[in-house]
Amino acid sequence: MADAEINQVPPSEETKAEGEETKGPSKSELKKRAKEAEKAKKAAEKAAKQAELEAQRAAAEVDFATEFHGKLPLNQSQTRPRRPRVQIASLNPNMDGQTVLLRARVQTSRAQGNKMVFLNLRQRIDSVQALLTVTPEKVSKQMVKWAASLQDESIVLVEGVVKKSPEIIKSATVGDVELHLSQIHLIAGLEGRLPFTVEDAARPDTEIETNEEVQYKRVLLDTRLNNRVIDLRTQTNQAIFKLQHGIGHFFRDYLDAQGFIEIHSPKLQGAATESGASVFKVSYFKGSAFLAQSPQLAKQMAIAADFERVYEIGPVFRAEDSNTHRHMTEFIGLDLEMAIEEHYHEVMELLDSLFKHMFASLRETYKNEIDTVRRQFPADDFKWREGPEGTLRINFRQAVDFLVEDGVPREVLDDINTENEKRLGRIIKAKYDTDYFIIDKFPMELRPFYTMPDPEDPTVTNSYDFFMRGEEILSGAQRIHDPTLLAEKMRSKGVEPESMAFYVDAFKMGCPPHGGGERRCSPGTRRD
Repeated sequence: MADAEINQVPPSEETKAEGEETKGPSKSELKKRAKEAEKAKKAAEKAAKQAELEAQRAAAEVDFATEFHGKLPLNQSQTRPRRPRVQIASLNPNMDGQTVLLRARVQTSRAQGNKMVFLNLRQRIDSVQALLTVTPEKVSKQMVKWAASLQDESIVLVEGVVKKSPEIIKSATVGDVELHLSQIHLIAGLEGRLPFTVEDAARPDTEIETNEEVQYKRVLLDTRLNNRVIDLRTQTNQAIFKLQHGIGHFFRDYLDAQGFIEIHSPKLQGAATESGASVFKVSYFKGSAFLAQSPQLAKQMAIAADFERVYEIGPVFRAEDSNTHRHMTEFIGLDLEMAIEEHYHEVMELLDSLFKHMFASLRETYKNEIDTVRRQFPADDFKWREGPEGTLRINFRQAVDFLVEDGVPREVLDDINTENEKRLGRIIKAKYDTDYFIIDKFPMELRPFYTMPDPEDPTVTNSYDFFMRGEEILSGAQRIHDPTLLAEKMRSKGVEPESMAFYVDAFKMGCPPHGGGERRCSPGTRRD
């Protein structure tokens, strides 16, 4: 009995605690754990479902057009498929439905959502609108997205169908068609950002100054010259260079037909040929040489050598202040010289016919280029007089009288400076409705030593200048072919004949009467 009672003694507090630990989690704890497990299960199921959906979406959006877009391998002339390519300028509505292949630059691009992108493609002065839109067969969303990401000025190879445009596309020079692209590949991309856009560089100043809704960027001259490659891509500069090419071509074309031959005079010379103050001196082995200021003396010596009629298109170097729109340290000269039979006006008249030939040929052959330049630099049509009356010719004294009548003091007109030349151009245009005219009989003091004096008035010369819109474009004259008179005029101008004995001696061997002219054409290294 005592033992049983002993066994029924209530447990101690310590024993109670041990007993409670063996009972396990409470109901509330178990419930909480169950909720967390259910929550985790649902999250896992949701993640799995999301992953499955993304996998399905990715599978559905596989880029099936990888062969129709992307960067081409570096062209190392690996293959030559001889696929015919077209020029943008040749595209026209008659080609509607034709598939064409061409290389061009991306001038601008504009995405419309994720299924369409418009591209303006450019070749030199010509541009066309191209459209790339998603199709089930060839154009994927990835292809459109990739094309939209191309930087402006990237070079691409595109294939597409020519479509007649329902209305003229004003943003392109070829506006009556557009290209619906099926392939676009990158030939050459850009490393870095463009210093300015070609569109900004080609924008007329009037558009920059007057547009109040959009603030366009003005591309400054220094920025242009420091990034000349980009500046030369503008359609305006492309057109200017084509016009410059045309001038040289028509100059040669006309003179060749008139019995002239082209010569090439040396550009490194042993002495200054005109004014020592405007000559570039260069090191020449152990001595010195000078860059040619003009082919003038060489032309005259060619006449003395019985070449009869010569011309040259070549570089001229003058150490002059180039901070004006008329003076340049380097330019391309178009020069000619010819023997005369009776009168120096034979030369002047040939030059006049030459200019009219170039004016007419440029207008006929390069109309698009002229219009392109005019879009950035608006100007009225250039006018010259045709018909029986021919080109307007006035003498220097008449030109002075015109300026005096217009209010210019006579005492400042010993020479006609740039400002008054332009003023004279406006006077002539108002009086005679022409932008092109000739001034004859310049004063002796304004002409170089080799200019022939007038036989009746030794204070003036048998010399002339040609003008366009008040700007001198050519200077010319009859040259002195008599060695005695030549030496006399050299001394009167402060030039010792002995210093140019090689030149004077050429006339001692007999030289026919002759004359010529010199025209400046701006170089390709800077904007004129």
